[in-house]
Amino acid sequence: MTCWVVIPAKAAPAAKGRLAEALGPDERAALAAAMLSAAIAAVRAAPGVDGVLLVGDAAGHSETERLTDPGGGLNAALDAARTVLLARGATRVISLAADLPLVTGDDVAALVQLPNGTAGIAPDRHGTGTNALSLPLPQAAGFAYAYGIGSCARHKAETARLGLNLREIVLPGLARDVDEPADLVDAGHLMSQFAPPRLS
Repeated sequence: MTCWVVIPAKAAPAAKGRLAEALGPDERAALAAAMLSAAIAAVRAAPGVDGVLLVGDAAGHSETERLTDPGGGLNAALDAARTVLLARGATRVISLAADLPLVTGDDVAALVQLPNGTAGIAPDRHGTGTNALSLPLPQAAGFAYAYGIGSCARHKAETARLGLNLREIVLPGLARDVDEPADLVDAGHLMSQFAPPRLS
């Protein structure tokens, strides 16, 4: 089995725009970079992962293989990454969100250690979005990524269309992404690395 994890990584100017009312541009960029680093570290701590592929133009992480964003949005980028990895003989491809401040190696391992022919989906905290997908190859070579509002239901329907077994993986580290200011409570440990001390 050869398993790769794909992490979409936006450049700083495009990162976390919905947090603008709580954080300035530099703070949002720093938080996005810290969460991406945390995601990469979690992947590297997980047994059974053979490689990490970043898709996009986020700065840094020169030691991590990168695929230029082909354009067309997130779904097109993930499709391009899967095509590349399938050609290399990958037998499982995992897409992992870059904004999971609590993700751990054990969380990633739960996505890796699935039976052959079984797909895994990790919903967001609301149960409507998708924060991670684990797809067996070549069975899911034709899987249609459908990220966006309500993606969890669409991804479940797509696994059914392809006749794949499906396992839903509900873990705090995979569910708790950072999209809105209220979500920042989960990223406090990362923000403390770059936030200036508050004067009393």
